[in-house]
Amino acid sequence: MSGRNLRLCRKPVVAIALATIFGLAPIGLQAQDGQKSRDKDFSVTVQGPDTDAGLIVSARATAKEVGLPIYPGATPHQGKCLSCSPAADLGLWGTAFGFRLVVLKLESKDAPRKIADYYQKALAKYGPVLDCTNAAPAAENNDEKSAKLTCGDDKPDKGGMLFKAGTKEKRHIVGIQPNGTGTIFQLLYVEARGEKKPA
Repeated sequence: MSGRNLRLCRKPVVAIALATIFGLAPIGLQAQDGQKSRDKDFSVTVQGPDTDAGLIVSARATAKEVGLPIYPGATPHQGKCLSCSPAADLGLWGTAFGFRLVVLKLESKDAPRKIADYYQKALAKYGPVLDCTNAAPAAENNDEKSAKLTCGDDKPDKGGMLFKAGTKEKRHIVGIQPNGTGTIFQLLYVEARGEKKPA
């Protein structure tokens, strides 16, 4: 994903998610020396009669949390950053707003097209699957009030593929990149809700 394809001011959630897909914003939590991986989790929840707020930061995520199955035989992709985690679960919420980003970065020896076919079928349970690989942003309806998911300005790096399904508030995204004869791919779940403004 090149920086010029992101409009950070207009769509910060999509920008963060897509930057994460292609490594512009690697998500990783470093453990202190001698600490185990379980120390890579942090969460706080505050609940009361008028309050429901919390924060979660974790270097672990599961297929259940991302809402998509793990491709058979796929393994976590570590990449060049040895201290970065191939998974993350980040969340921040309050009574009137919420944000969650769950990421799994994986690799497979299978070809990108095979991975794409598998995830297009898996994404279909969330509604129509958008193929944003060669989408033309100008041809889409970007109505801010609509819950309908669009590709917007999101597109993969050259040679990659990008698929989405869900709604603007709850979207599932799969980014796929060739890696030699195999594939590196990321599964994302992005949830963003805010207080509804009167029409």
